[in-house]
Amino acid sequence: MKLLKRITAPLCWLAFTGVMFVGSAQSHEAEQEKVTVLEEHPMLNAPGKKAMVLTVDYAPGQASIAHSHSGSAIAYVLEGEVISRVNDGKAITYTAGQTWYEPAGSKHYESRNASATKPAKLLVFILLDHKADILTPLPK
Repeated sequence: MKLLKRITAPLCWLAFTGVMFVGSAQSHEAEQEKVTVLEEHPMLNAPGKKAMVLTVDYAPGQASIAHSHSGSAIAYVLEGEVISRVNDGKAITYTAGQTWYEPAGSKHYESRNASATKPAKLLVFILLDHKADILTPLPK
């Protein structure tokens, strides 16, 4: 619960794969993907690190803002299709059952639902420093 409060601060929403929006939660709630933290644990074999598992639900046509992650992440598409572009790579469309890896420090320029009519859902595992935020927005 402590993490959830930190993630949903009044002026910015933090989440993985990509999500951070600036504005009040009430005025932009319908525009934001739904992020659910399923697990968060300190890594006993890697002092100072934590592992998190979360889901990201994209409504039709939703996209995340450009961001980076201080930790390494693996995303798995549970439902629908998600377009992802990391660092200097090309945008790739991932379908249900496919995964991608983002090394720590990667710049995630694009993460969005490929469909304007169907939802998409990701399962994300991220390993990061114990006190690190899930993501950092990139300058516009």
